[in-house]
Amino acid sequence: MVALEPLFARVGYDRIERPVALAESAIKGLIFDCRMCGQCVLSSTGMSCPMNCPKELRNGPCGGVRPGGFCEVRPEMRCVWVLAWEGAARMRARDRILEVLPPVDHRLQGSSAWLRASREAAARLRPAREPEADAGRRTLARAFPRARAIEPASTPLAGEPPRASGERRR
Repeated sequence: MVALEPLFARVGYDRIERPVALAESAIKGLIFDCRMCGQCVLSSTGMSCPMNCPKELRNGPCGGVRPGGFCEVRPEMRCVWVLAWEGAARMRARDRILEVLPPVDHRLQGSSAWLRASREAAARLRPAREPEADAGRRTLARAFPRARAIEPASTPLAGEPPRASGERRR
């Protein structure tokens, strides 16, 4: 998806968010029982979605895990974090489960984590590809992301001369 970033930027991330989120929800929902929090951490949690925890704990079990690794809130369900540790043990990057994850930003619920991750990865790669002369432009673009949509591409620096506007000199 990082390779498609120029296309996504040209089309507009707002336009493609919904179709990508629908595809992501269908695929990850089927495979991982994903809850589409918008900040996917499956690769850090042994491919077990922590949002399935009844308490929505993002950084480990609550301490009420029952014998056999079952949830204290839903006794018929295996603890999401027991599953996460088992899954992480089978992964190459098994130490990622030890990283403390940021709290969930509920404003991102239902949005595409794939699109967000690819946009961030492309942004990290972009400065290496762009010449240094564009550093100021990149800084302004980061500071005012919606400025181009709101303002015209260029604004006049001075008023029009009287002849150009049809006025006569007095």
